[in-house]
Amino acid sequence: MHTGHYDLGDDYIPDASGDADAIIDAFFDDIAATVREYDLDSGLIAEMRSRLDESVDANRHRIVDEPAAHNLRMTLALVVAYRILRPKLGRTATIAALRRAFVEPLGAPVRAGTRAMLDAAPDPFAAMVAVSKARERYAFGDGFTFVRPADDDHAYHVDVTRCFYHEVLVAHSAAELTPVMCEFDANWIEAIDPARHRFSFERPTTIGRGGSHCPFHFHRTP
Repeated sequence: MHTGHYDLGDDYIPDASGDADAIIDAFFDDIAATVREYDLDSGLIAEMRSRLDESVDANRHRIVDEPAAHNLRMTLALVVAYRILRPKLGRTATIAALRRAFVEPLGAPVRAGTRAMLDAAPDPFAAMVAVSKARERYAFGDGFTFVRPADDDHAYHVDVTRCFYHEVLVAHSAAELTPVMCEFDANWIEAIDPARHRFSFERPTTIGRGGSHCPFHFHRTP
């Protein structure tokens, strides 16, 4: 996946469908490597993809808008892989494999795209806030609830008080996988250089890690 897929330039609008396809394809490609590493049946990947299609059909009542349709596919990809691999690898090894497959394959292009956007922006803080708001609307949508206790030229605080990912995983008895979704954000978070970009970011907890909400807090620095 080239960094151009994550071009966060002016008038950025997330491609929720394309992003979900890229994440899911990279996820199953990496899981295929795990299947080979443990000398498991090579047909497991085809089985996972088939079960994913069936699971999406069974959960269409959860699709509240277009972003939810794509977020549902990503979340259920974790669920079906977890159900198939856990009896074979055990809980700990399976979660580790799922985390690696979901977070790492697209880490470099996400970091590069975010860093390029921030480096080129006349006002990196304002650019990051604009990207955040675009993603809240077009990539997350009504499956999430956002509260904004601060939104001015000095700070942007958006608190996620309802997480669609977590709700789907809880409904499928797989709440322990929510932190995997949280860790994907580390890819773009790591692109922020407070000294260079003149703003900082804080997310001390998440719903998936036991918090009451997920705080995404951006602050200008002197």
